[in-house]
Amino acid sequence: MKVILQKDVKDIGKVGDLVSVAPGFARNFLFPRKLAMEATETRVSEYEHLKRVSEAKKKKAVAERQALLAKVNGIALNFKVSAGETEKLFGSVTTSDISRELENKGFSVDRRDIHLEEQIKVLGNHKATIRLGDNLETTVQIVVERA
Repeated sequence: MKVILQKDVKDIGKVGDLVSVAPGFARNFLFPRKLAMEATETRVSEYEHLKRVSEAKKKKAVAERQALLAKVNGIALNFKVSAGETEKLFGSVTTSDISRELENKGFSVDRRDIHLEEQIKVLGNHKATIRLGDNLETTVQIVVERA
């Protein structure tokens, strides 16, 4: 019997896979637990359409992230903060601050996508990496000056 999986099933397949299983396994295990549905012609064509739409959305999202990274690449962000005489900051520059500054410049980047090599607690030049998904990353320059 052919079924379309609605959830990942160990040793059978992943969500959306069209698999062939024993009729008893489908009726007694997969269907009652809503792990699969019977693969009729309409359901298969409906699922294939949804799969194409989903893939198109994913490609569009990746293209948008790549365009954002291309715009942000190499940008310099300036922060004016108060610091002591030893150039140590009173506080620090955080990923939230960097995200807010990027938003002020017209780029929407979540603070969780920004990664710092180390906390920014001294004046000077620093680098932050922006990672947006698999193999999509760029670096921005952080310039911290005395206020």
